[in-house]
Amino acid sequence: MSIASGRDAAASRKNAPPNILIVDDEPDIIELLELTLARMGMDVVSARSLSEARQLLQSRRFQLCLTDMRLSDGEGLDLVKYIAQFCADLPVAVITAHGTAENAVAALKAGAFDYLVKPVSLKQLRDLVKSALNLPPMAAQSAPPVSAQSNRRVLLGESQPMRQLRATIDKLSRSQAAVYISGESGSGKELAARMIHERSARHQQPFVAVNCGAIPENLMESEFFGYKKGAFTGAEKDHDGFFLAAHGGTLFLDEVADLPLAMQVKLLRVIQEKQVRRIGESQEKNVDVRIISATHKKLNQCVENGQFRQDLYYRLNVIELNMPALREMREDIPLIATAILEKLCRDAARPISSFTKGALAMLTDYDYPGNVRELENILERTLALCAEVEIGETELQLPNSTRETKSLSPGAMNFPLPDSDSRLPLQDYLDQLEKDSIVKALNLSRYNRTKAAKTLGITVRSLRYRMERLGLNETA
Repeated sequence: MSIASGRDAAASRKNAPPNILIVDDEPDIIELLELTLARMGMDVVSARSLSEARQLLQSRRFQLCLTDMRLSDGEGLDLVKYIAQFCADLPVAVITAHGTAENAVAALKAGAFDYLVKPVSLKQLRDLVKSALNLPPMAAQSAPPVSAQSNRRVLLGESQPMRQLRATIDKLSRSQAAVYISGESGSGKELAARMIHERSARHQQPFVAVNCGAIPENLMESEFFGYKKGAFTGAEKDHDGFFLAAHGGTLFLDEVADLPLAMQVKLLRVIQEKQVRRIGESQEKNVDVRIISATHKKLNQCVENGQFRQDLYYRLNVIELNMPALREMREDIPLIATAILEKLCRDAARPISSFTKGALAMLTDYDYPGNVRELENILERTLALCAEVEIGETELQLPNSTRETKSLSPGAMNFPLPDSDSRLPLQDYLDQLEKDSIVKALNLSRYNRTKAAKTLGITVRSLRYRMERLGLNETA
């Protein structure tokens, strides 16, 4: 008999009460859950062992599974893995004993939707069930639509890294776990966070994006937690802050590594207690937010260097999602570039342009240190300077296709190539070459970045980015 997919179609769900599977070997827990769910209008089926649960999953369709972590013939984690493999569309929540948070984290990483801690809070149970039943249908695993006119947020591409990324995002969207998104600048971390939110049970609730590096330190507490009218000079009206604004939805903390240590302590407490107190108020308010964080820095190194709290790191990094660099998906560059070009043309109300084969080859060969954001910048600059409908090699405004290749080449800055027996990987050699070029230009200009950028044939903004990427800001 084939394995049930785990979810009824949306139409049939309206006509019949949801089926809930409870897996526990404690009669008292089963009775409590059955009574609570029955009052919510659910049809409840219970199993007292792992083997019995598997048999039920093979014979019936369910909309939610609640399982204890410890069963008479195995672990609830085994059931989570089984459901993830054979009933991917079925949300499963685990019930764990107090003080065993590591079990809950393991379950979330294995694909669990959420977890409850014993003794079970009936309010938390009801909220969890409502959220699970609000999950949208699982996204199709086939390739996304390539039309640039589609309003649906997608990650285009058919390369293996992109296919894997989309599959992981679909999996993460069916969980309530905190997600940490790592990756280089411009690789699409916020886009991934929005996709996770839009495919999650919270898709009808707010998505609040915060750039942690752009908020002055003296305003952080009021911006994150809010304040009451009259709490301080200038507080002319009540302000909810980011957490309350994102209540019920998702809070995206971009560049989270830039948070000062004092703010990290306060943030940790709010995440742990799920309560926030506005400045000027004595009472705390409950908040229900899913935290997704991101940074282009290596957060584990920030922890080792004492720049980021280890306890907060473990709270944020329950599941890590790594965004691949654009140069790791070269076969996708023509598709992505064409979609961006079409959008730029429509926004500028001009005829849709296209690339020649030579131009696409040049785009594919470039390394994109700024990733997709740099590709967008290149194409925007190209359109601004090109009146032709077809964009060729001469019209394409690639940075390293003209001045920068010459200015950063070993000959131009008089840097010798490494010996023929050098064992440096190509990327390490290129990084060292670029670093030496920038250092020499800075020395020649007496560390005037504007003059150094002019010598190198790049913009000051590009110079700042390259210095940060190569770790030169600490010495310059």
